[in-house]
Amino acid sequence: MAVTSSSDAELLSPLLQPSLKKQSEPEKLTIDDILQKHCGEFGWWQLRHFVLTSLAWALEAFHTMVVIFADREPDFRCLGSGCDAKAKSVCGFEPSSWEWVGGLDTSTVAQWGLVCGQKFKVGLVQAFFFGGCMTGAGIFGHLSDSMLGRRGSLIVVCILNALFGCLTALAPDYWTYLLLRLLTGFSTGGVGLCAFVLATEPVGPTKRGMAGMSTFYFFSTGIAILSGVAYIFRSWRKLYVASSIPSILFLVIVLPFISESPRWYLVRGRINDAMKLMSTIAKSNGNHLPDGLILALDEEANNSASNDDQSCKEKPATKEAITGSLIDVIRSPLTRIRLFLAVAINFLCSVVYYGISLNVVNLETNLYLNVLLNAVAEMPAFTITALLLSKFGRKPLAIATQWFSGLFCFIGSLMGNAGIWKIIKMICGILGIFGMAGTYNLLFIYTAELFPTVVRNAALGSATQAAQMGAILAPFVVVFGGALPFAVFAFCGIMGGLLAFYLPETLNRPLYDTMTGMEDGESGCRSV
Repeated sequence: MAVTSSSDAELLSPLLQPSLKKQSEPEKLTIDDILQKHCGEFGWWQLRHFVLTSLAWALEAFHTMVVIFADREPDFRCLGSGCDAKAKSVCGFEPSSWEWVGGLDTSTVAQWGLVCGQKFKVGLVQAFFFGGCMTGAGIFGHLSDSMLGRRGSLIVVCILNALFGCLTALAPDYWTYLLLRLLTGFSTGGVGLCAFVLATEPVGPTKRGMAGMSTFYFFSTGIAILSGVAYIFRSWRKLYVASSIPSILFLVIVLPFISESPRWYLVRGRINDAMKLMSTIAKSNGNHLPDGLILALDEEANNSASNDDQSCKEKPATKEAITGSLIDVIRSPLTRIRLFLAVAINFLCSVVYYGISLNVVNLETNLYLNVLLNAVAEMPAFTITALLLSKFGRKPLAIATQWFSGLFCFIGSLMGNAGIWKIIKMICGILGIFGMAGTYNLLFIYTAELFPTVVRNAALGSATQAAQMGAILAPFVVVFGGALPFAVFAFCGIMGGLLAFYLPETLNRPLYDTMTGMEDGESGCRSV
């Protein structure tokens, strides 16, 4: 029997093998890590993808705001006795004593006589549209997180928008028109939602806030363009066709050049597709991915980075699709409170934003010019908020912008409706919507960062649904008139700011992929 010496035994010892094996293991990185280290956070690829995807926001503006012009009450002129040309309403006049300027085709109000006792039907159309948006946001939020994906959902909603928009122009009566606006709202509810997430998910963490805030320039630009389109097409039927054609052009010209989100590929278990896309991003930005790099979910990266931390449970890597739903959000104590706060704040902000915006049609000036100026006035709020976002963070700005709006709405509630007080009240309204416009777009990026990829669109869809509910209720606040609307807007702004105190800061935090990854990351299993 051979005898092995102690020196030979030491040479044959396998004690060093685990260390060598560990050194040979490929590096596991999350998408955020790869974007920061190898691809570039906002290079040429992200810029092109961001612009093309965000164009969908202009489509949402067309389908949402078209009613301002299509459902307006046009001017009338007297034809004979029994009509007072100085009156502001035709109520009480003999039908044969007056006529609509421009004819019955000018608006739906003229087409179907939606004045006097039938005027409530105009508000009913708006309520049904936003009700459709509320439903669509929830459904397409779930579908974009699951089987359809972000890009697939965007394709579907754009097809439906183009279809329902064109059909609306053919509506033979009011009730058909109401139904088609409901269906248009259903598809519109998913447009901005899908476009926002798809545009911002491939952007690195330090650039994501600025990019997310910039999406709303496209919405405001869409409103400004719509005012020009409406000025050209004075017939409400032609206007609906003209405002729907851009959705068709977007489908044919733009969407073929838009990629699916790499984060959606990753959570669906399509690792090769995700890696191929990340390699394309790196190459387009003048970089390259090193050999041996593995794209991993955040929970897998957490395990790799914390093997020695016994407080973190080890979880095996998987290539199976990972799914999530609102049930998972509600079940987790971490995300449940976030969802409640996001829903409440979005609801309160929407009451203020849409409530103040509704006063545009009540101003006795040029409607087309008013809508244009209102859209342009929001842009400085977007710029200021975007510039301050990375410096001060999401939470302080969410609080400050809501309180800014609430303060001026409160001052407006103390003003009268005559003389200098009327002018001050108007200025307070402008400053109120200025502050709330900053909050409104901030909430999209903030809400998206509060939840992981598997449930991001579902959670954002719930917040959007709450915002649509606020949009439905806003007209009922405005009808009361006097000081009450501004008082309600002030309360909503201040209360929204108070609720934002309980949200966590997400500035420079990772965009988590899974519920488990977020729970581990927030509990300290991964240093960030």
